[in-house]
Amino acid sequence: MKKLLLFFMLFTTGHVLQAQQVAVLKYGGGGDWYGNPTALPNLIEFCNQNINTSIESAPQPVEPGSTDIFQYPFIHMTGHGNVYFTPEDAQNLRKYLLGGGFLHIDDNYGMNEFVRRELKKVFPDKELEELPASHPIFSTAFDFPNGLPKIHEHDGLRPQAFGIFENDRLLCIFTFESDLGDGWEDQQVHNDPQEVRLKALQMGANIVKFAFSY
Repeated sequence: MKKLLLFFMLFTTGHVLQAQQVAVLKYGGGGDWYGNPTALPNLIEFCNQNINTSIESAPQPVEPGSTDIFQYPFIHMTGHGNVYFTPEDAQNLRKYLLGGGFLHIDDNYGMNEFVRRELKKVFPDKELEELPASHPIFSTAFDFPNGLPKIHEHDGLRPQAFGIFENDRLLCIFTFESDLGDGWEDQQVHNDPQEVRLKALQMGANIVKFAFSY
C-alpha cells in the first residue's frame, strides 16, 4: 500500500520515482545537515552487499520544501544543532510522509529539542512514540532483541528509537542517544571497534529494508 500511495503522488505531481535511491535532508536553521559525510555511502554499500538492495552509491541532498523529495522512498537526516522548517517545508514533508515516504532522523548529538519542535510543525496532532524492542524494524534483516543498539556515548542515557505513526504505519523514525551515523563512518574517523561498526551498519540496514518494504 505504501508504494502505491507514493507512486500515485509522484504520478499526479509529474515526477518519476527512481527506485532504490536515498537522499540526505538539507534543512535550514544552521545545523550541519551534511555531517558524517562517509556514513550514508558506507551504509548503502553495506546494504547492497548484505540485504540485496541496489541503491545508487551517492546519496543526493534534497530540501524539505522541494518536490524533489518525492523521488526518494527513503530520506536520511542528521546533524548536531538547530533544525528549522518553514511552513512550506512542513507541509511538503507531511505530504511526502503521508504519501508513502520514509524519514530517518539520526541524532548525531544535540538535535533532540530542535527535531521535536520542528516535527510538531509537520504533524501538530501527533507525538513521537517510543518503539518497543518487539517492533519489526529491529528484526527486518538482523535481530536486535533489545531494540536500538548503543554506538557512541554522550550523556549516559539509554538509546531510544521514537516514531510517528499514521494508522499503524511508521512514517518516521528518530534514533536518539545511539549515534548510528558515527558507526557508519569510515573506521579511522572514530576508531570504533569492528563489532561496534557492524552493529551500527546492521541496524541501519534494518531501517533501510523496513523503509523499502512497508
